[in-house]
Amino acid sequence: MLNISMKLLIYMPALNEEEGLGGVIKDLPKKIEGIDEVKVLVVDDGSTDRTVEIAKENGADVISHGTNRGVGSAFHSAVEYALDNRVDILVSIDSDRQFNSKQIPDIIQPILKNEADMVTGDRFHSGIPENMSKTKYWGNQQMSRLISLISGKKFRDVSCGFRAYNREALLKLNLLGSFTYTQETIMDMVFKEMRVIEYPVDIKYFKERKSRVANSILNYMFRTLKIIIRTLRDYKPMLFFGGMGGIMLLMGLGFEVFLFVHYFTKGMFSPYKSVGFIGLGFLVFGLLVFIVGLLADMFNRVRVNQEKILYELKKEKYENK
Repeated sequence: MLNISMKLLIYMPALNEEEGLGGVIKDLPKKIEGIDEVKVLVVDDGSTDRTVEIAKENGADVISHGTNRGVGSAFHSAVEYALDNRVDILVSIDSDRQFNSKQIPDIIQPILKNEADMVTGDRFHSGIPENMSKTKYWGNQQMSRLISLISGKKFRDVSCGFRAYNREALLKLNLLGSFTYTQETIMDMVFKEMRVIEYPVDIKYFKERKSRVANSILNYMFRTLKIIIRTLRDYKPMLFFGGMGGIMLLMGLGFEVFLFVHYFTKGMFSPYKSVGFIGLGFLVFGLLVFIVGLLADMFNRVRVNQEKILYELKKEKYENK
């Protein structure tokens, strides 16, 4: 980092957290080696209790959404605030005491040492955490395998909310999801060739605590998959459309091969004429999808240039204040 004075922002999303928020803020580290200033930001995502009042009483800056928009939108607000206030490192941590805030100095070390642009917590370095639902653990593992496959980089935990970002990562982030942001952020950073690493973090699950995001594992996986598919479509269009088109072409070819093998052995197409039409349909649709992939790949180059322009505009906007 080139900054002489290093500023760290600890960001917490909050929805009706009046009971424990004050204690969480008090426990946050006030001084960290290598950091000159530590600030705290609470993004109130539509609380109806005293969350905002308690956050301000304990010295935190507050952004209030007024209505519940989701943790993705809360993160967008935190990123904009961090850039606007010339923050060098942004740390996101939950406001429900599940994570150990004493690990904040540890999770930012790879950034301070210029070894990473983004550090994401790994809750599963020692297996399934105590009191975590086996269903949620299994779901997290499958999601991590999927993201690892798509990104080409091995991840054990792609849904952890305890993370750190340097300023360059914040400038390059361009997210669209409002429901959640964790998986999309990893893919966005990896596809932009930023250095993303995992760091083992402690986690404490409370039996009575219900997740704000993953209270329904099926709903969570469905909505998260939509974000992943959209990101894959935008960043790897040939893989997305070419994969679908390739599968259709192979299926169509299989039907046609079956039909012609039958013709050469029996001397007639009957009773499998319909197989030929089905195969032809797959071949035509597969070719069309493949062509869409080629066009999308062409437009993707335009998107990449737009991302570069957006990055330069952000730098001009936030760096010259």
